[in-house]
Amino acid sequence: MKNLSHLLLPLLLAFAFPLAAQPPHDPEQHAMHASRRILFVLTSHDRKGDQPSGFYLSEVTHPHKVLHQAGYAIDFASPKGGKAPVDGFDLDDPVNAAFWNDPALREAVGHTLSPAQVDPADYAAIFYAGGHATMWDLPGNAALAAITARIYEAGGVVAAVCHGPAGLVDVVLADGRYLVAGKDVAAFTNAEERAVGLADVVPFLLADRLEQRGARHHPAPDFTPQVVVSGRLVTGQNPQSATGVAEAMLGLLGDVEQGNARP
Repeated sequence: MKNLSHLLLPLLLAFAFPLAAQPPHDPEQHAMHASRRILFVLTSHDRKGDQPSGFYLSEVTHPHKVLHQAGYAIDFASPKGGKAPVDGFDLDDPVNAAFWNDPALREAVGHTLSPAQVDPADYAAIFYAGGHATMWDLPGNAALAAITARIYEAGGVVAAVCHGPAGLVDVVLADGRYLVAGKDVAAFTNAEERAVGLADVVPFLLADRLEQRGARHHPAPDFTPQVVVSGRLVTGQNPQSATGVAEAMLGLLGDVEQGNARP
């Protein structure tokens, strides 16, 4: 028999050192980078003062269309789970109508996940939809804040539109800083709040609270699109900004998937 040592040696070395060229495995980082899922957070509150409220429909439907068409799966959560109340119910908007008339999507917003049912490692991004009702039940929600911080600190994208940034004002990172501290942001402005007659109804003015948390708020003229990207944080001013927020998210998510995420 011929001497086979020159053939067996490479195989023996491969078995002896199987992990030599492989980087350390971080399950959470791998899950986040591999994920094509985004968590939409809706309000569970149904009032703005003495008026009905809920999540603002177009601030869900328009971002959903952009992200879904790009291949992302969307899950819905809310502070209480279950049915999320809706506001801005305009079915003359064809995007709203297509969403609302889809039985699977109606089922999803009627049976949202509770924070306890959410594993942050499953998501590449989290998006907070607006609606005045968010001002009452998103700030101070420790469970949602922790989910948001986990997604962000795993390298994911955080986004919000209109009153949705109310869900960001109490998000604290592992180093004790507010997530929005030192960031450029957009949100429903004080002028817009006065224009709709609710400046004295909401529990606080969102733009002011964001600035108190160390953010730099950038207002545009009332009810005109304004989207601000600051690292992996995307925020929009009003319903007119909802599509732009989703489009900006896509750009950041592409960077995440290619391993080029912003700090």
